[in-house]
Amino acid sequence: MKETRSTCPYCGVGCGVIIESDGAQITGVRGDPEHPANFGRLCTKGSTLHLTASAAVTMQTRLLRPMQRATRGSAPEPISWDGALDLAVEKFAQVIRDHGPDAVGFYVSGQLLTEDYYVFNKLAKGLIGTNNIDTNSRLCMSSAVAGYKKTLGADAPPACYDDLKHAQCLFIVGSNTAWAHPILFRRIEDAKAANPTMKIIVADPRRTDTAEIADLFLPIQPGTDVMLFNGMLHLMLWEGWTDARYIAEHTNGFDALKATVRDCTPDRVAQVCGISKENLLEATRLFATSPATLSLYCQGLNQSSSGTLKNAALINLHLATAQIGKPGAGPFSLTGQPNAMGGREVGGLANLLSAHRDLANPQHRAEVAALWGVADVPEKPGKTAVEMFQAAADGEIRALWIACTNPAQSMPDQATVRRALERCEFVVVQEAFSTTATCAFADLLLPATTWGEKDGTVTNSERRISRVRPAVPAPGDARNDWAIGVDFAQRLEERLGRAQALFPYDTPESVWNEHRTSTQGRDLDITGMSYAMLEAAPQQWPLRQGETTGRARLYEDGIFPTPDGRARFADTPYKPVAEAREARYPFSLNTGRLRDQWHGMSRTGTLGRLFGHAAEPTLQMHPQDMARRQITEGDLVHVTSRRGSIVVPVAGSTEVGLSQAFIAMHWGGEYLSGSSSTGTPLAGVNALTTSSYCPDSKQPELKHAAVKILKAELPWSLLAAAWLPQEAALDVTAALRDLMRSFPFASCVPFGSGAALGGNAQERTGVLFRAAAYEAPPDALLAQIESLLALSGADTLRYADVRRGQRRAVRLVRSGADAYLEGFLLGGDTRAEAWIKALLQDRLPAQSYGRQLLRPGAAAPGNVASKGKIICSCFGVTEAAIAGQLASSGGSEEARLAALQGSLKCGTNCGSCVPELKRMVRASAPPAVAVPS
Repeated sequence: MKETRSTCPYCGVGCGVIIESDGAQITGVRGDPEHPANFGRLCTKGSTLHLTASAAVTMQTRLLRPMQRATRGSAPEPISWDGALDLAVEKFAQVIRDHGPDAVGFYVSGQLLTEDYYVFNKLAKGLIGTNNIDTNSRLCMSSAVAGYKKTLGADAPPACYDDLKHAQCLFIVGSNTAWAHPILFRRIEDAKAANPTMKIIVADPRRTDTAEIADLFLPIQPGTDVMLFNGMLHLMLWEGWTDARYIAEHTNGFDALKATVRDCTPDRVAQVCGISKENLLEATRLFATSPATLSLYCQGLNQSSSGTLKNAALINLHLATAQIGKPGAGPFSLTGQPNAMGGREVGGLANLLSAHRDLANPQHRAEVAALWGVADVPEKPGKTAVEMFQAAADGEIRALWIACTNPAQSMPDQATVRRALERCEFVVVQEAFSTTATCAFADLLLPATTWGEKDGTVTNSERRISRVRPAVPAPGDARNDWAIGVDFAQRLEERLGRAQALFPYDTPESVWNEHRTSTQGRDLDITGMSYAMLEAAPQQWPLRQGETTGRARLYEDGIFPTPDGRARFADTPYKPVAEAREARYPFSLNTGRLRDQWHGMSRTGTLGRLFGHAAEPTLQMHPQDMARRQITEGDLVHVTSRRGSIVVPVAGSTEVGLSQAFIAMHWGGEYLSGSSSTGTPLAGVNALTTSSYCPDSKQPELKHAAVKILKAELPWSLLAAAWLPQEAALDVTAALRDLMRSFPFASCVPFGSGAALGGNAQERTGVLFRAAAYEAPPDALLAQIESLLALSGADTLRYADVRRGQRRAVRLVRSGADAYLEGFLLGGDTRAEAWIKALLQDRLPAQSYGRQLLRPGAAAPGNVASKGKIICSCFGVTEAAIAGQLASSGGSEEARLAALQGSLKCGTNCGSCVPELKRMVRASAPPAVAVPS
């Protein structure tokens, strides 16, 4: 057995992990108690990392050798690494020769390591001579970059996690921290418990789990953040809550901003934002008069056509009140991905160069050219993410290299993205997982390493650089991303006749050292930070030569990295969302994260247990909106924007406001699909989202699209589910997904046993397939589904009524004195799904229900009831178990929560379920008894 310290590959909190391994197999993971980001804690996703690296998962999902497609649509065939890279060189060199360097593009990822990023940035800008390299960080962090640079002068979050302990007011806006950054939220809970007088304000169109901790919740209308912030500054000026001395000594541009916010009166702000004037005043008072105010923000501000304005308007509030450069204060952007910060540091965006240099600055281009030993760095701006795929769809970009990201799921306006991938002459996908949607468009697939196998560094939200270390060797022929880039670059140098030898790297440390050199004298100077230093402990930048530790917070001296050393107030006029709601599209669609899932779910989606809390794709609507449209819980609805349409089940939720709707960003075409009446494939939530973007940051407005929602009349329905052997479950899932386009609506998701982490119970994996159609599909299609779910053998009971379109198949397996349901298919009438699913998932004895299982619409037996969704993923604690425990407990809310945790253990491991537990405790409190006067 071996233990290896490394870093979690999920969100930007940057938690340290200790990987347990045995030979070539990762066997366990736990939080690193010495890592300053998490001090040993892990969320549900981090706690299950070892399960995503099991041998069964690897064999079914990993890309293990280079693969080539002879023609588009054909099955890929194995090819050697030499053959693969020579082919890539031939194709890219041909495109460069025939059409110029700007006819190629690289689309990379915030999940790459810093060393990987550096190599690809240098490959594009230094060797090929194109700035067409961008990253999926453009979709999550580029507005934060632009906002910091516009106001403070550099892309540098000035605060740190430790500031939570010092803050007296916490302003959380556009961030569901409880789900998106769970371990940071644990620190918020700790800070509130240690300092009950700390006030927390949450501003968000949805009442998320994060709002549970708020002293004041502001349910603003979508896209109105700038109006809110400008209105707060208007009140600060009116009430005398600004810091005139700080403004005069350390800033510029305040007079222009005052003129802009003059019209943002409380009446106007209340009307536009949809909040009360009283709450606006209280939020402003708390922010401005607190001894220390810390703001936390994320995609609600960034993913917007006014993203830079939103970021800058919030930073304006900190500058106006001197809430920056001191413990517990500052505007703190929370990074979405594990190394979006590292990518920004090496210039891995179309408008940046190494060490936070600007591509548009001639001196910066000359500095980088000198460092790299090339004549120049091209001046022409590169294509950013949305622009790059539009250019490929238009035939302008002819060769694309995609690394460690899944644009066929994650990019907005999927119709355009898929047209780009189909039209592009040569598409390389460098990827660890063969199951992503983008892999289907690749001419060449290159197998890359992933968590537990990679070696290098990442930077988290608080500018802390941590080592990523390999615990096991790479499986199959997989290679590290930086090494793939270097090998390709060296071959391309030779083909292009270049003699510079720009890529002499043989280790990730050799790449790091060149990156480190590039930072000398810059705001993120890390010339004093070596791999040897990082072996001892993670470090924050800047850390200059001769220094022994980095800087926790910035701008404590009031000097900013601008030409005159002053911060700049940005003029931030309010602009509405790109697509206003109107009669044809009367709903505002918001997207966001689920608690237990990550991005396109290529990793978390391999674990059935992580689907316990959100089992299937759903659209959330306010119950009043549903009632007006005669839509009931579970009905299928068409959700349509100007770009596309999907069909999805609906769920009532008071978390969303009237005329608003929400669907999780994770539900791509791999999980939610179907085909339109014309045969056009429906490709998940991003078939709906808009590619409209912020003019400064070029970040698309993924957080808002105008949609219409209409009930879908699909009278024939299907539900099929089965437990499967672990070594086959994911392959079966992939085969079922190939059948999803045979229906106008289909979804396919894993489910799990809900066994406690670290317990002795055997993890079980199942697959659930749901579909709907206008009429019963061909018997051959249903037989194919039955066969995949092991429902075609002699041990399967059957019922069929072809005339009525009814079909039933159930498989019972005896164990001891009882028989248990192992799989079922309900076709034509799925009204009995609740109790039949309960028999399957809760492993209840089923031998006495044979006739009822086969009878369409059979009522639930009296002793069979669903346990509800999983609330605590760590210990598999269900809604019903929690409700039962609460029914028999008394005392204060704190006492009842403690009793609940003591008896069921829920909320005692990662803590991700604690906000929901608190809500359930509060909802179950007995009504107050009126005291006679």
